[in-house]
Amino acid sequence: MTGTARTTAGDALRSCALFSRVDDATLAVCIDSLRTRRYRRNETIFHQGDPGDSLYIIESGAVKIVLPSPEGEDEAIIATLGPGDFFGELALLDGAERSATAIAHEATTALVLRRDAFGHLIDTVPALRHELLAGLVAELRRLTHHVEELHFLDLPGRLARRIVRLARDVEPDPSGAVTLDWSFSQSELAAMIGGTRQTVNRLLGDFTAEGLIRIDRDRLVVPDLDRLERAASR
Repeated sequence: MTGTARTTAGDALRSCALFSRVDDATLAVCIDSLRTRRYRRNETIFHQGDPGDSLYIIESGAVKIVLPSPEGEDEAIIATLGPGDFFGELALLDGAERSATAIAHEATTALVLRRDAFGHLIDTVPALRHELLAGLVAELRRLTHHVEELHFLDLPGRLARRIVRLARDVEPDPSGAVTLDWSFSQSELAAMIGGTRQTVNRLLGDFTAEGLIRIDRDRLVVPDLDRLERAASR
């Protein structure tokens, strides 16, 4: 890597929970082990069933983790990830095949750490092992919440909760409104909540009519996040 690329990679690693607490010398070793990969929007990074030989850290862009339908129809989106997030660690730990498919949701740059380098770092850096376990626990909690929503919430509740979860990561403006850069299609939203595109279209219209959200081209505005949260549970 060039000096600029190393600096950029270092910043990306520092923003990733997995590497945020390692010392500078260890970070330099990590950077030396990285490869940079760039993906076009909708390009597949790996498929479910592929060998798990690398860990990925998102430097820029966004990635969706999906479960393909056995019938080849609509997929299920189980996670959407952004800069600082990492994925692909499960297959590295148990040596099994990839359990899901990763697709670039938009143009994405990822830092790729091969299995042998990852294994060496895990063996020698206690802080990295701790953060990896914390990341796995967070993933388990997220999946538990996802199953809970699918089981106990109706479709309007699931959609409201999904928007709330995305909005919680954005700083509100002085009025309390949250503005999201909105790149999700109605089909993608349907794949996140287990519905159909037609149902999502109707629900977005209902939310807009109730004043829970506003949609302006590629932005979605939540005027009152607490009100939308209450709507998810009604």
